Amino acid sequence: MWQGVIPAITTKFTSDDTLDFQEMERCFRLQMDAGCDGLIACGSLGEGPLLSHAERLDVLKVCKDVAGNKPVLLTVAEAATRDACALAEKAARAGADGLMVVPSTIYHTDYRETVACLRAVAEAGNLPIMIYSNRLAYRVDVTTDMLEELADDKRFVAIKESSDDIRRSTEIINRLGKRYDLFTGVDNLAFEALSVGAVGWVAGLVVAFPRETVAIYQLIKAGRYGEALDIYRWFRPLLDLDVSTYLVQNLKLVEALVIDSNDRVRAPRMPLQGEQRKRIEQVVKQALANRPQLPIFA
Repeated sequence: MWQGVIPAITTKFTSDDTLDFQEMERCFRLQMDAGCDGLIACGSLGEGPLLSHAERLDVLKVCKDVAGNKPVLLTVAEAATRDACALAEKAARAGADGLMVVPSTIYHTDYRETVACLRAVAEAGNLPIMIYSNRLAYRVDVTTDMLEELADDKRFVAIKESSDDIRRSTEIINRLGKRYDLFTGVDNLAFEALSVGAVGWVAGLVVAFPRETVAIYQLIKAGRYGEALDIYRWFRPLLDLDVSTYLVQNLKLVEALVIDSNDRVRAPRMPLQGEQRKRIEQVVKQALANRPQLPIFA
């Protein structure tokens, strides 16, 4: 159902901490112009949980206005299943094309609770769902056994695999074939995951480097692995910035330096400063100085 590069976009704020609709539209359009295949709003490791439900629906609307006929997913990541179901219902009414669902964020659910939570959200929203499995961030692992149990509900269409174990991608394919659209959710494992059968990439650094991200995906899809690997190796120091406690601050600073956006974040986060900031600036400076010329791939 879904494939390709789908950015997990950042939320833009004005200087008085309200949503910056104009800047979001500009930045999201850069993704579409580069050939991305959809948008995911209000990521769970990003600033989604710091937004009210009303704000999240406002971001969804901007994404829908920009994406045209490409899919827009809203992230559902709530502490209580009741609240997750309520947001899923609101997203459906607001025109979301699907949901990316985290089974829990505070309480670490067991097998039975994880499956029950995901089924409840699917029933409430009645939309296609990308299950987000990230055992490192949430200490809840949506295992291959769980995916097999959930396979009887056709609303579960995709898995964002972020276990940090590249072997999991092959395990899912070996067990379940093409039942789920397999996406990688770890920027600095993307080449590896796409090479062993993932059909999509929920990307982070794409927000500042959309053309390079799309090029890697399209070249791998065309079997041009050597050309894709050259770009990926150049990209790796930047991709590493997505795998960090400070990923939001990192991404927004890179956006400020590369696409002339800003690095405003919502508290309790604060923009990077000191040595942290200098390190990111140096990584970006070096990347821009050696930015590759992209081959023709489409």
